[in-house]
Amino acid sequence: MQRIFIISLLLFSINISAQVISSEPQFPTVGDSIIVYFNANEITGRGKELATYAGTVDVHTGVLTNKSINDGDWKYVIAEWNQNPAKAQTVKVSPGLYKLTVGNPFQYYNITNLPSDEKIVSLAFVLRAANRTIQTDNLYLEIFEEGIKLKILEPVNLPIYPEAGEKINFSAASENADSIAMFLNNQYLISTTNDTINYEVTANGLGRQWIKFTVYADGETISDSTHYFVREPVTISDLPEGVQAGINYINNNTVTLVLFAPYKNFVYLIGDFNNWLFDPEENNEWTFDENHYLKLTPDSTTYWTTITGLTPNQEYRFQYLVNGTLRIADPYSDKILEEEDSEIEEITYPDLIPYPEDQTSFSVSVFQAAQEEYQWEVLDFERPEKTELIIYELLVRDFVSTHSYKTLIDTLDYLQNLGVNAIELMPVNEFEGNESWGYNTSFYFAPDKYYGTKNDLKKFIDECHKRGIAVIMDIVLNHMYGRSSFVRLYASGDYGPPTSENPWFNVTSPNQTFSFGYDLNHTKETTKQLVDRVNRYWLEEYKFDGYRFDFTKGFTQTPGDGGSFDQSRINILKRMADKIWEYDSSAYVILEHFAPDNEEKVLTDYGMMTWGNNNYNYNEATMGYISTSNFSRISYKAHSFANPYSVGYMESHDEERLMYKNLQYGNKSSDGSYNIKNKLEAIQRIKLAAACFFTVPGPKMIWQFGELGYDFSIDFNGRVGNKPIKWDYYTDPPRNKLYKVFSELIKLRTNNEVFNTTDFTLLSAGSVKRLQLKHETMDVIVLG
Repeated sequence: MQRIFIISLLLFSINISAQVISSEPQFPTVGDSIIVYFNANEITGRGKELATYAGTVDVHTGVLTNKSINDGDWKYVIAEWNQNPAKAQTVKVSPGLYKLTVGNPFQYYNITNLPSDEKIVSLAFVLRAANRTIQTDNLYLEIFEEGIKLKILEPVNLPIYPEAGEKINFSAASENADSIAMFLNNQYLISTTNDTINYEVTANGLGRQWIKFTVYADGETISDSTHYFVREPVTISDLPEGVQAGINYINNNTVTLVLFAPYKNFVYLIGDFNNWLFDPEENNEWTFDENHYLKLTPDSTTYWTTITGLTPNQEYRFQYLVNGTLRIADPYSDKILEEEDSEIEEITYPDLIPYPEDQTSFSVSVFQAAQEEYQWEVLDFERPEKTELIIYELLVRDFVSTHSYKTLIDTLDYLQNLGVNAIELMPVNEFEGNESWGYNTSFYFAPDKYYGTKNDLKKFIDECHKRGIAVIMDIVLNHMYGRSSFVRLYASGDYGPPTSENPWFNVTSPNQTFSFGYDLNHTKETTKQLVDRVNRYWLEEYKFDGYRFDFTKGFTQTPGDGGSFDQSRINILKRMADKIWEYDSSAYVILEHFAPDNEEKVLTDYGMMTWGNNNYNYNEATMGYISTSNFSRISYKAHSFANPYSVGYMESHDEERLMYKNLQYGNKSSDGSYNIKNKLEAIQRIKLAAACFFTVPGPKMIWQFGELGYDFSIDFNGRVGNKPIKWDYYTDPPRNKLYKVFSELIKLRTNNEVFNTTDFTLLSAGSVKRLQLKHETMDVIVLG
């Protein structure tokens, strides 16, 4: 009997895990008593922290059978993911080496009635900390049948793409065999009667080369095969003039693609133009297309190619295949496709080109030569002064039911009548998934399609500018998440974490108290260049009016929680702002900083604005609790700022809603005749707070539907989950009156210079709040 096994992509993960997982016996069968060893010291990707982990380590485990449709189709799993049965706990043999006693697989996995046509082919594991804070990718231990056995030991990391002349070591082990032989493209190389065989092959020829091991015993043979692919040397060539990293449109038929990828061996282009195939013939013939095999610049940092003969206005999907194994989208793409795109409705994004789900995996880029340009109507928009900003912060998903820019345009009359002169959009560049606040950014240059097309976004901004409303982009430059090509290009796993070679990211964030995603290192020149390019792109291509930068407290390499004065962080932010103001001198630079006042004073003195969170104290006031209701820090003077550049707010996306707490926790008079938990009284309290809010000099921000007394908690349906969209509140008379109070207060503020005076005093510690403003035009006293 002869059995031949060809290593496939389906079993790729099994071969990779061989260096991490081993067993006694070496060739386990279903009838053996099996001990499994996990060597975390050999893990270079996800879960490598287990090598030095001090706590309890266990496994999540099941089996693969011949009925499993792929290597994720586990069967007979011993427990749910959040369970830790005693038999799943490992024993630490030595630092980083863990032992699991399985014994008989049928007993361990409680397999009592395995169908006669089903058999166990592998044991499947995730090695993890018992508290599930650290885990590996899937690991597999092959289960052998009785009789002669064969296992390929080397190479472990497949596939391999050497250039001609490179040497590759191959080895295999056998059991119950008389001899082992090794063949190259079915030509005999070597044989031995030992249990193991080793041989070094010199790569020759071009294309796919097959290595086969065959064991012999009493007339029976078993074979197992693997392969390597000999490629041509990469062409060294200077980058064409005038192009930069990303997609460069040369003319209506030509595009030059550029990938900054130092330390990589080669890059091949796959996509619609070559049917997504790297080696379409799957034989020994060389099949690389020279236009799809990227050239390398003389400094060995940048790969590039030029594609000609494109059809104008046609979309082409593509990826870079790096080192023959890593599939990434172009990190500078302005359109990204993901597997969940099928959830996006046609009305939101018409004729969306589908994700090529049967042809590839991971994020996919799109380029389109001669695409339709948006024709801007407003070319000379005058932005409101920083001190006069009334910002309306909104999340498209939770503001309009279609979650689209097209519908958002329909709300502009409502917002204009309210009196706001700026809209701040929570992050709109490509984020992971569709349902998100947007702070899990994956691609900086692509607007997320869940809200509509690129031109829909431009149309929205254009329509805002027609009404005198600026548009501010909430953007996350502190960190990115695992789908990002900037992360994945230099990561120890499919989605991170970054390796030490990564040109943009820290391996570990210096701030372990407040850490999100993967942390950008803002002292690296490559990161500075990326930040500058991102900032310029959205201001010029989409005509945004400025940015609210998320968590700028993290723009530092100083260890700690970021709560102390940090001159290095100041220098980083000044440099970034200077670069923005070089080409857009009036662009807003707003920081979510929350650092000490003396640091924020330096930044506001420089012309930046900082977020001023006054949610707690205003809400204490609206609930009727006097001792904790001092909202004096709504004034920039309370921060010792020289400039009125603290963007004060009572509510934001990150804070609880005033009305919700009024109704839940509002105070009442001793006789119960006045109760803030009553809807009408709760609304009156917000009117009073608004009078003591909008009248204080300095920029202000309100959160969506706050002007209608939105009363669903921030934690309704989970903190970042979808919230009810309550446009019906506008027709509720008490809430409509609240809207009108907001509107009139904003109008009062914007039409009278006194509310921009520097001569004012705010006393808000007691039961009566008093604001006195003086100006040559008039004096004002606000009491509440």
